[in-house]
Amino acid sequence: MNVSLRQPWLLLALLASGATLTARASDDARAWLGRMNEALTTRNYDGVFFHVHGGRVETMRIIHRVRDGSVMERLVSLDGSGREFVRTGTELVCYLPDKRTVLVERRPQETTLLGNLPRFDQSTQGFYDLKHVERARLMGRDTRVIAVLPKDGFRYGYRLWIDEATTMPLKTQLCDARGNVIEQIQFANLSLPRDIADAEFRPQVDTEGYKWLRQDARQERVAAGGASIVWRALRLPPGFRLTLRAAQAMPGSEGPVEHLVFSDGLASVSVFVEMSPDGKSPMTGPARVGSSSAFSTTVSGHQVTAVGEVPPETVRFIANSVEADRSGRTGGPAAPPPGLSLGPPPRR
Repeated sequence: MNVSLRQPWLLLALLASGATLTARASDDARAWLGRMNEALTTRNYDGVFFHVHGGRVETMRIIHRVRDGSVMERLVSLDGSGREFVRTGTELVCYLPDKRTVLVERRPQETTLLGNLPRFDQSTQGFYDLKHVERARLMGRDTRVIAVLPKDGFRYGYRLWIDEATTMPLKTQLCDARGNVIEQIQFANLSLPRDIADAEFRPQVDTEGYKWLRQDARQERVAAGGASIVWRALRLPPGFRLTLRAAQAMPGSEGPVEHLVFSDGLASVSVFVEMSPDGKSPMTGPARVGSSSAFSTTVSGHQVTAVGEVPPETVRFIANSVEADRSGRTGGPAAPPPGLSLGPPPRR
């Protein structure tokens, strides 16, 4: 029987039912992501995980505690580099033995040292789809597998294995448009202790003779003649917007480095602008930094480097859009003229 001709009401009912099931699946996936992020920010946990990126496998331990509303975290490399990261509230202290440097910076209270795991809200739903893929067993536990799928080529997607009992992410994958895994985090063991002692957050690095750099003080760069230079992106990929502007000290840089962050609510790209000693950038073109894409170019005697866990085209687009604005304006990127499609900026 031809349903579309003889019973059109049945076809409409089936279509409506399918749309309802799709919406319910999306809502279910969103609920699991919400529970996961709540667990990551409110639970005590201690675990060892494997971080696979750029053809390398690194073993790390993360310790997270919430006590009386105060958050403490410690992330330790167990593979010999000696790097440690300790966060107390909004202050993050990075111990870098290979550079004999301690870097102190500010981080939002709701972030976690496990990385930029997806949060799905009004700002992201226009650029990502959610899908509840399946139920699966992992580490002897029942999990829900959730996929976060990008709607265009400017961002990557995720697959997450969320423990049904604890709502903790036991495994996460960052994937490109073809589903290839770019980065993976998988726990080898994970416990949820009732309390964690203060001693677990004390770094094991001997910092005698180390250089300390603090990034919480704003340092304004002034051009010759006294005019303040504001660095801004003239155009951005769809959904991306400026979320942070700061000037900070960086290991290996002689002066303050301008730092801009652009985000779509999930993916983010950091742009670093620093004076080139000879007016030329020591690095130009694309590069890989672990699982991140990077692109560097020269603008007005400054090196502009964009880096983020996004496709190479995205960092190239943003780096080639950055310009020096001596008018002192700090607004967002200029809107394209009416009728102009959003294509990539010219290559330099």
